[in-house]
Amino acid sequence: MPTAQVKVPLSTTRVLEAVESMSTIELEQIFSRVIALRAQRKAPHLPAKESELLIKINRGLPPDIQKRLNQLVAKRRDGALTPDEHRELLELTNVLENAEANRVEALAELSRLRGVSLNTLMHELGIKPPDYV
Repeated sequence: MPTAQVKVPLSTTRVLEAVESMSTIELEQIFSRVIALRAQRKAPHLPAKESELLIKINRGLPPDIQKRLNQLVAKRRDGALTPDEHRELLELTNVLENAEANRVEALAELSRLRGVSLNTLMHELGIKPPDYV
C-alpha cells in the first residue's frame, strides 16, 4: 500500500522538547549537525577547502565508540574498572585525543584561511572550549 509523507513545520518548543529527550551522545551529534548547518547558511557558498575543514571540525567519534568510552569513564569513576577495561579505556582515550587533535588542526587551518584568530573562529561557529581547558 502506498504511503504519503506530509511535512508539518515544528515549533521551536516542540523541537526543544525533542532535543531534551535525547541522550548525551545524540545531543552531541545533533549539535554538531546544527553547527554545520548554521555555518552553511551563514556562508552558503563556501570554498571546497573550507567545507572540507568544517566537516572535519564537526566530526565526532562514532556513536558506538563514544558510548563505550562513556561507559568506561563511568565505571572508572565508580572504581569498578577491570584491568582489561582499563586498557580499553586507555586505547579509547588515545582515539579521542587523536580525534580532538585533528579537530584543532582543522580549526587552526580554517582560522588561517579566513584570516581570523582561533578564538574568533570558534565564537563565529558557536564552538566552546571543552570543560577541561
